[in-house]
Amino acid sequence: MVLKRKTMNWKDLLIPQRTGQSIDNINHRRTEFQRDYDRLIFSAPFRRMQNKTQVFPLPGAVFVHNRLTHSLEVSSVGRSLGNIIGAKIVESGEADENKYVEEIGSIVASACLAHDMGNPPFGHSGESAISHFFTNGAGQEYLKDMNELEQSDLINFDGNANAFRLLTHSFNGRRDGGFALTFPTVASIIKYPRSSQGYKKIGYFQQDKASFDYIMQRLNIPKAPEGLGLEYVRYPLVYLVEAADDICYQIMDIEDAYKLGILFYDETRELLMSFYDKVEDREVYDRLDEVCKMVTDRHEQVAYIRSKVIGRLVERCSQIFWENREAILTGTYKNTLIKDLPPTESAAMEAVKKLSVNRIYRHQSVLEIELSGFTIIGSLLEVFIEAMKNPSLYYSKLLSPYVPDQYKVGKDASTYDKLLSVVDMISGMTDLYALDLFKKIKGIGIG
Repeated sequence: MVLKRKTMNWKDLLIPQRTGQSIDNINHRRTEFQRDYDRLIFSAPFRRMQNKTQVFPLPGAVFVHNRLTHSLEVSSVGRSLGNIIGAKIVESGEADENKYVEEIGSIVASACLAHDMGNPPFGHSGESAISHFFTNGAGQEYLKDMNELEQSDLINFDGNANAFRLLTHSFNGRRDGGFALTFPTVASIIKYPRSSQGYKKIGYFQQDKASFDYIMQRLNIPKAPEGLGLEYVRYPLVYLVEAADDICYQIMDIEDAYKLGILFYDETRELLMSFYDKVEDREVYDRLDEVCKMVTDRHEQVAYIRSKVIGRLVERCSQIFWENREAILTGTYKNTLIKDLPPTESAAMEAVKKLSVNRIYRHQSVLEIELSGFTIIGSLLEVFIEAMKNPSLYYSKLLSPYVPDQYKVGKDASTYDKLLSVVDMISGMTDLYALDLFKKIKGIGIG
């Protein structure tokens, strides 16, 4: 007998309760989800992303994306996706008489702003550097005093789990519930709702398990069926946040690479135009070609075609979400929206990914950032963990002023808590601050 999966409903999924708080009954001019957006965009951790690497070094003669500009663009695309789905739900009569369905665009936009806030400095290599420190570096020695799950959190450090922690954890001297965002906004960033045991892509660290479970249960998200490799099924709006991120970083990395001279004009244009079928999309294809003949600036041509491609992918992904909404709401949908693109767009996206791996992510400038990140992050982890474990040492006292109060733990704290607090501190640094602190510790530039 096959058991019917429980269907999630929008009434439960869109409750406006905030982390660390009960439901706010104060009548605000802005909706709860609009307040999430404002709360994030005015926060210090969000501003610091302007000095965190996305892919290419910051900043050169050509301004390329950093974490902040990437997140703003993802938020714009996410809002469009969310607005389309919200409107479709209302039009279909499937809203469960829930007034918050119309706020799905705001929820997705807020989650998109926050989705990269847990990433350490130096791009994706920062995550690898932290994991490497505990698997192959000096950090191996510190793991002996921890249980298997705690060890796994550090060995498999993940920016997504760290974003959940940043948004919800009550750091020293800070309010309960971290940013005190609504549950729907927080749930929308959890791409992998599971612990680190046996997985590298995770949703939370053990110290934050209670918060994670409470949010999942409060939103009435069911446990995942066997075979998905998850503890809970995905919150439905995660698919929209994920699609917005995939669309932006894949397409915008191509434009950045062209501006930096890594890609040639002809191959960049051909790659972007490949998202359209020359026969089925003849009218659109001709229009793009016509505009490019009128606009002589090649950078403007690439930007124009790129904008149209993003618009097309928004249309396709929202359609895919809608067509698969039953599977998404029962937690049985196993793909991402990008993986279910129609043949033309799917082939073009695969070509983009292949070129990005071979030509962009292995470019010398990108590899240099990764090398720097490994050295700098590894050194900072080593000295600050040692100082945290042995605070009475003279050298530890010299380092103490560089540790913000929110990351300080008591001398009786567990090894896991101490190590996690150091990782919290370093992952929150900007590229430039981490580099400057590294130089000070190593005595570089003195005298």
